[in-house]
Amino acid sequence: MRVQNARALRANGTDAEQTLWRHLRSRQLDGHKFRRQHLIGPYIADFACIEARLVVELDGGQHAQAGAVEHDERRTQFLQDQGWHVLRFWNHEVLMELAGVLQAIAQVLNHPHPNPFPPAGEGVEQPTLSCMGRD
Repeated sequence: MRVQNARALRANGTDAEQTLWRHLRSRQLDGHKFRRQHLIGPYIADFACIEARLVVELDGGQHAQAGAVEHDERRTQFLQDQGWHVLRFWNHEVLMELAGVLQAIAQVLNHPHPNPFPPAGEGVEQPTLSCMGRD
């Protein structure tokens, strides 16, 4: 069922999604491959660069409504817990400031986190610095 939902979302993308996809597809942004409406756990990411563990989400006005903000926060937290970096943009930002949006995405792609998370399910959990050596 989720695969069919992802296909439907790809077929019926918003103007902002279609605009951004024209610039992300076919490795156009610094050679990075993106997937559109990519399944990650229980969620469908608008755009995902698997190699960089980057998710780009586009939000319309409905994301500012009651309950939607909390849902988006839970979704972002889940993705981050799985080792993904999440960038969120409003649809109007893509439509009105496309160059800035692409620059922000490229910045993350070209300057990844200095200590990236291991792929989901791999590695050993390490204590965080804030927990080390404190009583």
